[in-house]
Amino acid sequence: MIYAVWVPLLTPFVAVPAARRLADALSPVRAVRLLASTGIGLALCSLLALVLLVVPGATRFSAVSAFGELVRPLSDAAPAVAVPLAAAALALLAGCAAAVARAAHRHWAELYRAAQPSEYAGGELAVLRDVRADAYALPGRPGTPGRIVVTTGMLRALDPAERDALLAHERAHLAGRHHLFIAAAEIAALCHPALRSLRAPMGYALERCADEAAACAVGDRRIAARAIGRAALAARAAEGAPLPRPRTALAAAAGPVPRRVAALLGRNAPRPRVGRAAAAALLACLVLSGAAALDATSDLHSSIEAAQGDGAQR
Repeated sequence: MIYAVWVPLLTPFVAVPAARRLADALSPVRAVRLLASTGIGLALCSLLALVLLVVPGATRFSAVSAFGELVRPLSDAAPAVAVPLAAAALALLAGCAAAVARAAHRHWAELYRAAQPSEYAGGELAVLRDVRADAYALPGRPGTPGRIVVTTGMLRALDPAERDALLAHERAHLAGRHHLFIAAAEIAALCHPALRSLRAPMGYALERCADEAAACAVGDRRIAARAIGRAALAARAAEGAPLPRPRTALAAAAGPVPRRVAALLGRNAPRPRVGRAAAAALLACLVLSGAAALDATSDLHSSIEAAQGDGAQR
């Protein structure tokens, strides 16, 4: 276990460079699914590794040994090494739990506050009277539908065909429940620092998914590209502070707009070979991390049985 337990903690540093290549190399839907599964999988494996580091050091305390019916510690390492290591791992686990709890509370609080203003009441579309150009998809709380929030400034900045493309883009975010993928990337980032770099490619891939849905809805990729570009220019040219919005809200004018426009116009075509290589590297990292975590868990279980067996023989 002493070697295998470190693999899940180090693998994310190797996986992230491969993940950055997925957003442009694969189709948006495949990139989102692979990034989400990899991020959550690596985060869970790293948390399991921290738990496995806590247990051997904790058995150095008589109360823990008595609870586990152990007659000797599980680790052969000196207490000066095992106990501080277990304490550090426990502190990291507590920090992760606290950060995830705060993020979840903030998420639900923002959604609750965002649903309170009277401007949001009504159907799927909520139009705010504001000269600042903005538009975003506001996910609903459990049991409530989401809404598309758009300002009058944004509507004036686009022609009718571009408005249709913009609304189709935001509608795709709601239909695909893309805020859940953003939340998954955020939770993974809170569990391991290396996984923070997955948030940018995840956000880009989600915007690309909505871009493709908008192009399909209006039947013209050039109109969708023009709508995204003009919406981004209008949002950046707006005077005053930007409109407050929940962190999980997804907007058409967000992210690397030039790359998205180029992809819609066919200038950034998917690269299957690069995509397959990056996907294979990510899956290999995920399998390696999971296998190492399972091996370390099995080793710990064997150590517990051996320690308890010594007691039974005596």
